[in-house]
Order: sequence, then structure tokens, then C-alpha cells
Amino acid sequence: MRLIFTGLFLLLTFVAQAQHELRAVVQDSLTREPLPGVTAVVPGSGIGASTDAQGRVTLPGLPAGSTAVAFSLVGYRGRTLRVTLPQAPGAVLSVRLATSSAELGEVIVTSTRTNSRIEDLPTRIEVLGAEEIEEEGGLKPGNIVSLLGDVAGIQAQPTSVTTGSTDLRIQGLSGKYTQLLRDGVPLFGGFAGSFGILQIPPLDLRQVEIIKGASSTLYGGGAIAGMINLVSREPQLNAPERTFLVNQSTLRETNLNGFVAARNEKLGYTLFAGGTRQQAVDVDKDGFSDLPRLRSFLLHPRLFWYPAENQKLIVGYTGTYEERRGGDVQVLGGQPDARHQFFISNTSWRHTADARYENTAASGNQLLLKANLSDFQRTATTNTTGLDARQLSYYTEASELLHVAQHTIVAGLNVTGESFRPRHPGQLRLRSYDYVTPGLFAQDDWKPTAAFTLQTGLRLDHHNQYGTFVLPRVSGLLQFSPAWSARVGGGLGYKAPTFFANELDERDYANLLPFAADVQAEQSAGANVDVNFQTKGGSGEDSYSLTVNQSFFLTRIAHPLLLSQDDATGLIRFFNAPAPFVTQGFETYVRYRQDETELYLGYLFTDARRHQAADNPYLSLIARHKVAGVGTVELGPHWRVGVEASYIGQQYLDNGRRTPGYFITAGMLRYTTGPVSFVLNGENLLDYRQTRREAVVLSDAQGSFANPGFRQLWAPVEGRVLNLSMTLKL
Repeated sequence: MRLIFTGLFLLLTFVAQAQHELRAVVQDSLTREPLPGVTAVVPGSGIGASTDAQGRVTLPGLPAGSTAVAFSLVGYRGRTLRVTLPQAPGAVLSVRLATSSAELGEVIVTSTRTNSRIEDLPTRIEVLGAEEIEEEGGLKPGNIVSLLGDVAGIQAQPTSVTTGSTDLRIQGLSGKYTQLLRDGVPLFGGFAGSFGILQIPPLDLRQVEIIKGASSTLYGGGAIAGMINLVSREPQLNAPERTFLVNQSTLRETNLNGFVAARNEKLGYTLFAGGTRQQAVDVDKDGFSDLPRLRSFLLHPRLFWYPAENQKLIVGYTGTYEERRGGDVQVLGGQPDARHQFFISNTSWRHTADARYENTAASGNQLLLKANLSDFQRTATTNTTGLDARQLSYYTEASELLHVAQHTIVAGLNVTGESFRPRHPGQLRLRSYDYVTPGLFAQDDWKPTAAFTLQTGLRLDHHNQYGTFVLPRVSGLLQFSPAWSARVGGGLGYKAPTFFANELDERDYANLLPFAADVQAEQSAGANVDVNFQTKGGSGEDSYSLTVNQSFFLTRIAHPLLLSQDDATGLIRFFNAPAPFVTQGFETYVRYRQDETELYLGYLFTDARRHQAADNPYLSLIARHKVAGVGTVELGPHWRVGVEASYIGQQYLDNGRRTPGYFITAGMLRYTTGPVSFVLNGENLLDYRQTRREAVVLSDAQGSFANPGFRQLWAPVEGRVLNLSMTLKL
């Protein structure tokens, strides 16, 4: 009997020693905040528990060896991890859950003013969410050009090898036809040229909303090709955030960015501060910089006051300093001589104050007041001429959102203003100007049935120099089934003339003539149609979503503004073309997501023509074909790999010449451990450069490069670039 008890005691001891516990902590993959209520289960064992308020969970009674544990929470993608027990003493398994990208209903769009879910909107909108923006922050921390350029319907077009400026083209139209917003307020424009988009880092944003096609009804002139709304991050209640990023590239670019935020019941704040340092680089060794020398700093603090549960007041300031200098490498090195003289330098300061007040009732009705005031000062210096000027711009708005039966109505009024003042008018033919545009707008989203929504809108603008514009818009959404839907819409738009076109460089301003009395605003009519299919299936790690979208677009611009230069005098004038521009085409994309794997393939066909030139009818620098593909996959709890590839088809130049098509590829490797993430990224891995096919810098008639000309840029000039970034979240 003693022998039996001894054997049973040893057996029970062995069994007890063979049972172990798993300790884990579960966090949001983006914010790194703990997730309470997450269910952790060992499939088939009956062993399970839920995380506490700190995201911690303990599973007892598990056998030694490899064990599968499934983690799930509503609104998040489930994950099943295989762990080996026993854990090391004190070790805790770190688990991060990503929000379910298939739950498109959770995406709230603010640019439509109705604060609606994306799948309920009659207007087709693409949203780049927090995960995409965070990922891009590790790839290109300095600005959002690369993030937007990855969208199939947008073409990021370099415009100056000297200054590094870039134009974002939507549906075959120049960037001047796209309205850029920050939190629903018009941003930059005019004298800022194409520099503005280069001064917005991803770390300061929560999401980006892209509307392709006529969108002037709600926000006024300028949204002919579309609208891009940049939505700032806001503090979360009792969830402080501190994120710091450092990046270094092989093309001598250094970025240092930081974001902090906190909030209690009544007060909150966010603060972004960041700087970029880029050395001038001559990639093709032709003696001229392919990347300018850049020094920039941005400061963006915002204060939040919540006087009541339904009220919010936001006051913010944005300060930006930037210095760009490019040209002859010998001049940039401080050694100019008779043969080496060319340079272009831009120094700019921008100070912007903004305020926003929201009062939202329980019914969803909302009163919104917002305003901003921006002071932009830019000094452009060259070896021949220059421009020193100041632009003051402002925007004020009051609007009301009402829910009445089956109608969602928004109506309001706003005033937009722009004042330009050159500091040394004696050196220029340009003169000061003041644009003031008051506007009234209204929009009604009517949902007579669960399957159909009709959106109608009307804007009335009065420009103090170019007259009155009536801008109607109508669009409809038909949901055939949970998987199939279609949208159709169209509207009118306009664009007031501006001197600061991408075709000009800083040396041209001295020869630029004022607008003639017969110059008028450009006016547009546009239409968009799209059909969307989406299906979801599976559960947990096996859940997936498949989206297929087919869209068509057509835009006609009457009185397009062109420029011409007199060969004898060198004077440059603007004039309205007698025949319209017409762009049309279609876009197709397929997106598949399963757990942490995402695959995307998009194709864009664009036919963009100017009908006044029969011998050369195509608009320049618009690729007729663009194909973009992206694939990302997570390898275990720490590693993520991504690849991108795109094909840019033939483009036409101003002289009618066709450029060759070319491929661009990129790759990314990300490693995350605890609060730290490292990203190794490679852009343009095939090192395709326009300068491999032709010289970009051209001599003058005497063969001198002291004051050179430049070819149109139709491909990258900076070539292959690698960067390594580190992000720390505390």
C-alpha cells in the first residue's frame, strides 16, 4: 500500500509540474494602448480567460511544449499564436491586435460635412487610415507625397530638379485643380506653389480623405479634379501618447519628428514638432544638384477644451520655416565664378492660427464654426532675378448640420480671402492683388429607402474680381445587395487665375505680366461613375475581405489658363485657351485582406487632351497608363514585409514628344519589439532615372551653363534611395 501511495504521489507531482501558466498582455497595434475584454482561448481545451483593464491575462493549467492560443475582440482582427511553455521567469507574451480593416463602417468621413460612414456616402471617397499613415511615417517621414503617390488615381509628378517641388495630379489634371484641406479648411495655394504638400509630415495626421472629381459645391473654387482632406490627430480620453521618430536616408536626408498628446474630461492637447535636414546631392554627376539643400522645421500645437459632453473648442497654431537651395554644385559649395553662377534659393516662413467650435446634439445635429488666418512670407533668390513677397490668406465658416426624417442637411456660409504683396514692386511687373470670395452652400442627403441615397448640393460664390459662380452638384448611391453598390455623380467647378504656375521657375517672375482685362476664371463640368463589389468571410485569422472597384471619370475645363513667352522680349503672359481641356478615363482596383496580409492591384487609364492644338492634342506629363501593386504580410509577432511595384506609361511633352514607360519598385522590412519599431525601406530599387536617358540641364544658345534651361521632368531624377527609421512609442 505504501508503494501505491508513493507511486500516486510521484504521478501527481509529475502532472502538477507538467502544468504551466501563460502570461500575456494585449495592446492595440497602432496606439499601443492596452485592450481590456480580449478573449484568450486554447482551442479545444476549454481553457480561456479575458484581459483586465491593463490588457493582462493569465491562462493556467497548460501543458509543457507548443500550444496554440487564440486572441479575439470585436472590432479587431483575431490572432492565433503558437507559444512554447514554460515561459522564462518573469516573461510576458506581447500580443498586438489590429483593428479590422474589413469593418469599413467604422471609417467616419469628415470632408463631406455630414460625418457619415464611408459606405453610406453617395460620393466616392478613398480613406487612408491610421495604419497606412503610421506605416508611411517610417518609410518617408518628411512629407506625404509618397503616401498619396501610391494611390492608383494620383500621379506624383516632380516639377523642378532645382527646388525638388512636386505636383499631385488627379484624373489627368494639374495639381492646381485639386483643393487641399487641413481639417476641412483650405490650405496653402497661391504664392505657396507646389511647396505646401512637401511640408506636411505623416506623423501629425490621423487619416487622409481623397475625393476624385468635381467637389467645389462644399468648399468653393479649386476642387475641379478633386479634394484631399488631411485630418489631424486628436487626444484620447485618459490615454496619453508619446511618439518619437528618427530617420536617415542614403541620399543624406535626416528627419527628427515627435508627437505627444493627452486629455482629461475637460482639457486636452496635441503637439507635433519636427525637422528635416537634406544635403544637396548631385546623383548623375553633371555638376547640378538633383536634390536641393533643405532645412525645415514645423511646430503644430493644438489645445482642446470640452466645456460640455456635446461641445468642443480647438485652438491651434502652425509654424513652418523652410530653406531650399539648389543649382550649380560649385556655387552651392561657395565657389562661384564666371562659368558657375546658377542657383535658386527659397526661404519661407508660414504662421497659421486656426480655431474650431463644435456643438453636437444627441440627435446628431451640429453647429460648426471654424476659421483660420495664415501669413506666408517667401523670398526667392536666383543668380539673375528674385521675388520677395508676402501672402495673407484667411477662411471663416459657419454651418449647421440637421437630421430631418430621411434627410441629412448641411447649410452654411463662408468667406475666403487672399492678399498678395510684393516687397519690392519696382523689380516686378506683377502687382498686389486682393481676392475676397463670400459663399453660400447647402447640401441634402436624402435616403428614401435603405438601398438608395440621393445627394444634391448648391453653392453660390461671388469672387470680387472674376464674378459670380453657381455650382450645383448631384450624386446617387444604389446598394443592390450587401456586396454590390454603384455611385454616379457630377457637378460644376471653377478656378480663379493665379500667377504661380508650376511651368515657371523663380527666374521667370521678373518677366511675368499682370493679367489682361479679358482673362477669366476657368470653369469645369465633371462626372464620375463607379461600381463596387465587396465580400467578407471567415472568422479570426481566417477572416478576409475582397474589394473590387471599377470607376469612370470625365472632366471638361472651359477657358483653361495657359501662358506664352515672347521670344524677343522674354515677357510672359497668361491667356485663356479658346478650346477646352477634356480628360476622361477609368480606374480599376482589387484589394484583398486577410489577417495581417494585404494585396492591392490598381490600373488607371487617362486620356487628357487640349482641343485647341490639333498637331499636339495631348496634355503634357499625364501618363496614359499607370499600374500599381502592393503586397504586405506580417511574419510572426515582430516582422512585417512589404513590396510595391508600379508602371508609369508613356507621357506626352509640350513639344509633342512621347516619353518611354518605366517601372518603379520598392521594398520594406519592419521589425517591432515592445515600444520600438525599426523600418528599412528601399525606394526605386531598379534605380530608374530620367538622367540615364537624357540630360535634364541644358545650356543656353552660347553653350553656357551659367543660366541653364531645363527639360520637363517625366521620371525621377534622384534614383535609388534607402532609409532606416526608428519609431519609439511611450
